[in-house]
Amino acid sequence: MVSTPSRGPVAETIPKLLQRNSSEFGSSPAYRVKEFGIWRSWSWNQTEKEVESLSLGLLQCGVETGDHIAVIGSNRPELYWSMVAAQSVGAIPVPVYQDSVPEEMIYILDHCNVKYIIAEDQEQVDKVIELGKRLKSLKKTIFLDPRGLRKYGKSELMSFSDIQKLGLAHREKLLPDLLKRLEEQNAENTCVMLYTSGTTGKPKGVVLSHKNILAASYSSSQFDKLRQEDSVLAYLPMAWVGDFIFSIGQAYCTGFCVACPESADTMQTDLREIGPTYFFAPPRYFEGLLTTVMIRMEDASSFKRLVFKNFMDFAKIVGPKILDNKPVSFFERLKYTFANFIIYAPLKDTLGLRNVRVGYTAGEAIGPEIFDFYRSLGINLKQLYGQTEAAVFITQQPDGEVRSDTVGIPTPGVELKIDEAGEVFYRSDSSFVEYFKNPESTKSTKDSEGWVATGDAGFIDAASNHLRIIDRVKDVGKMSDGSFFAPKYVENKLKFFPTILEAVVLGDKREMCTAFINIDLTAVGNWAERNNIAYSSYQELAGNSEVYEMISGFIRDVNLSVSKDPMLSSCQIHRFLVLHKELDADDGEITRTRKVRRGFIEDKYSDLVEALYNGAFQVDTRTEVTYEDGRKGHISAELEIRNVEVFEPKLELT
Repeated sequence: MVSTPSRGPVAETIPKLLQRNSSEFGSSPAYRVKEFGIWRSWSWNQTEKEVESLSLGLLQCGVETGDHIAVIGSNRPELYWSMVAAQSVGAIPVPVYQDSVPEEMIYILDHCNVKYIIAEDQEQVDKVIELGKRLKSLKKTIFLDPRGLRKYGKSELMSFSDIQKLGLAHREKLLPDLLKRLEEQNAENTCVMLYTSGTTGKPKGVVLSHKNILAASYSSSQFDKLRQEDSVLAYLPMAWVGDFIFSIGQAYCTGFCVACPESADTMQTDLREIGPTYFFAPPRYFEGLLTTVMIRMEDASSFKRLVFKNFMDFAKIVGPKILDNKPVSFFERLKYTFANFIIYAPLKDTLGLRNVRVGYTAGEAIGPEIFDFYRSLGINLKQLYGQTEAAVFITQQPDGEVRSDTVGIPTPGVELKIDEAGEVFYRSDSSFVEYFKNPESTKSTKDSEGWVATGDAGFIDAASNHLRIIDRVKDVGKMSDGSFFAPKYVENKLKFFPTILEAVVLGDKREMCTAFINIDLTAVGNWAERNNIAYSSYQELAGNSEVYEMISGFIRDVNLSVSKDPMLSSCQIHRFLVLHKELDADDGEITRTRKVRRGFIEDKYSDLVEALYNGAFQVDTRTEVTYEDGRKGHISAELEIRNVEVFEPKLELT
């Protein structure tokens, strides 16, 4: 069992932290947002006033203690204020993924008996109206952006600005009630309810108290020495626990500024303009960014490519040493300084990462080459391990102890243990209160002593004392011959290649492993253009024989790597096919956080699974798809199946 000490929080609730920040950091920026190409800012003083007027408006609308208020939309200061305003009046904010279709939203909104909804724009309001009377407990929908809603004329609709005006108009009458509710709240009150991604069934409502959120926020902030002068770009879904911790938990604990991009399409440009000092992104983001760099270098002159390769090879040797304050020679430091001036710094500036002091990635394993690339540039990119039930942080990598194959040591205040089956358990003040309306799942996940089962298999690395995660416990199985089956391990290796967007490895209780592959349209499309390969659609490119040949080579390389691991050598892929469509959350194949729903995929594509195992080399299939407007349709395709070379298991010599 491993644990590290933690210092407790200095305030009991998020709204009380807002009062503290207004007092201590009054004129410092709390929020920024880009609108119509211009950055707007709000100080902590202004933020407190905005939240107060909204809180008063909610009281005037009849919000009661314990009511659930759904917040739906993209990252906007007003929607963050909405969550804090809900907390201020004793209600419980429930952020919902903005790209959810109505049928996904209805489960969450009905499950939590939502009383009020704060929606960003017409798109979200239309979803709510479509659900209509199915939302039995809904009293009012509040919208932020009035465009397109002028003629709706619904009595249960009200604008965000009108709610604030209503609150200000009745301030004298309502303020005593607001102050009373603020004072009555303590650390044990519910701070937020966040729904899990639902990889194995219906999403579960994770109840997190102010104690949970603040314990995680304070300990993780202290771990990385986050400070009031830091800044973060809030671009990840507001319904994801990470965004809540970064953009509310840590932001309110430290007082740093939260910047919101103009849109998802302008995120990269806005990132460059803001230049945050604290940054989180999933591995797929860093992989995509590196793919873009490599594509641009392919289009550069041969001289520029040679210079870039030379200096990047040098950076991979020296950069991590300098970042970790390890000794390097005077000549190496001088050369790195020169290369930083002409290559590394301009590249970091282009990527928007020039000021990043602390960067994290999590959710999936990141390729060692990709991880090392960013660290070689002097970007302090690290890995963490967490989950919604832990308010994100279970382990983090300390500065100077960063590795690509582990996820770090316990975050301060967290205890770890590994049971006999290899499952990881943790215990901390940040572990969730319960699953809403689901005592059975709560009991099976969190025991009477506070230990929480993560559902992940892992072990403590003896050399570094860091945690290593192997796979989901439910996905770890046995081949028909009794050998070990860990699909995520192989899938992550496959996704290290920029041209492979997603992979689903099959093989539990079978005689061999096979795989579905999704190509990355941007990376493969660029490769196709450079090789004069014409295509008109994703489906056509995915079925191209030369693309198959390229993917086959990558799988062969992965098989060779896997064969050197005596425990996992049975997981080599014997046969594969490239899917004719991207796995899509709207089709239920992946979650909104891009986690593969393995069981659903095996059932949906059972004809393809059968073809992989019956020796066929061609298979005709017809697949139901969901269009952006919610309509259903079908696409048909003839898919090729290929065999791949596998290798005899052997230990890698060191």
